[in-house]
Amino acid sequence: MSRTHAYFLAATLVATSGLAIAARALVVQPSPAMPSRSRVALTHELPPLDGTKLVATMVEVTYEPGGANPAHRHPCPVVGYLLEGHLRMQLEGQPARILGPGETFYESPADVHVVSANASEDTRVRFLAYFVCDHATPFSVPVPANGGR
Repeated sequence: MSRTHAYFLAATLVATSGLAIAARALVVQPSPAMPSRSRVALTHELPPLDGTKLVATMVEVTYEPGGANPAHRHPCPVVGYLLEGHLRMQLEGQPARILGPGETFYESPADVHVVSANASEDTRVRFLAYFVCDHATPFSVPVPANGGR
């Protein structure tokens, strides 16, 4: 298992179980027998979901240089992990920020993602978006310019 997958697995278990204890149990320090290590990249409480219908989907997203998506929301909670490049993002009512490799983000179903763009005109950005849904739905829903409120 690669280090990136181990990090994301730890975040996934924490996000789906809500147990920080489970995450600590997954953190492994390097040893001669196991020359890798793990770290908890993100822990975030999820909104109430129907636990009998949960489906987890991991999507790899790539924005080419200068690429962006229009304003949108996600009907399910999303945990993101930056693999390469720099992502400019902003949730409605929050300041814009730029994330780099190894950084994480969380979006709730109530959040409007007003800025989602590659922060570079020269290099691509790639990240994993992990969706935890309890119903069939598109992963992204466009939002009108006024935020749909």
